[in-house]
Amino acid sequence: MTLLLKTIFFDVGNTLLFPDRTQILALLHKRNLTPSLEQWHAVERLTKPKFDDIVQHGGPVDHGFWYMFYSRLLEQLGLEDSTLRDSLMKATQISANWCEIRPGTRELLQRLGKRYRLAVISNADGKIADVLGRCRIADCFASITDSGLVGYEKPHPAIFEAALRAMNAKPEESLYVGDVYSVDYLGATQARMQAMLFDVAGAYRESGVTRVESLEELEERL
Repeated sequence: MTLLLKTIFFDVGNTLLFPDRTQILALLHKRNLTPSLEQWHAVERLTKPKFDDIVQHGGPVDHGFWYMFYSRLLEQLGLEDSTLRDSLMKATQISANWCEIRPGTRELLQRLGKRYRLAVISNADGKIADVLGRCRIADCFASITDSGLVGYEKPHPAIFEAALRAMNAKPEESLYVGDVYSVDYLGATQARMQAMLFDVAGAYRESGVTRVESLEELEERL
C-alpha cells in the first residue's frame, strides 16, 4: 500500500458482515435441503466471473448477481422454481439478514482506526447503519454511505464521490475494500481510489488482482 493512504472505505456484505444463511435459506431448509458453506462458496466462485463480465458490458448489478447465484444453486440442487429463486433473492437483499460477523472484527477495526480513518460504502436498502449498529461495529466508522439513501449503487462513481465528500478525503489517499471485482474494485479505481478485493470464497485467486481473504491479512498488508 502507498504511504499516502489515509482513509479506508469498506464494503459490508461479504467483507465485514456475512449472510445469515439459516434465515436466508429457510425456504430450502423446509424442503430438507441444506447447502453447505463450501457449496455456497463454490457457487460464488462460478458466478462472480460471469457476473463481472455482464456488469462490464452494462448489465444490472445487485439483482443480476443474486439472480445468477440462485439460478446456479437451485440447478445444482435439482430444482427449477422461479418463485423460489425470487424469494431467495428477496431474502438476501434485506440488509438485516447480513448479520454474521467474524470473531475479532471489532478489535481489528479499532486497531486500524488508530492508523487510518475508516468509513463504509455499501449497496444496501437504506438500513445498513442499523445493521452495523446491532453488530456493534457502527461506531468504528466516521461515515456510512448507503446506496439506498444516496440513490446510486456501486459501481456508479456518484456513490464513491459522495463517500469521499463525507470524509473530506482525497481519492488517491483512500483505499476501498470490497468483494466483487466489477462493482467494488473497478468502481473504486474508476473513482481514482486505491482498491483491494476481499475474496473469502477465492473467486479471484487466479486473477492477479490485489486481494486478501481476511481482515487479518488486510491488516498485515497495510
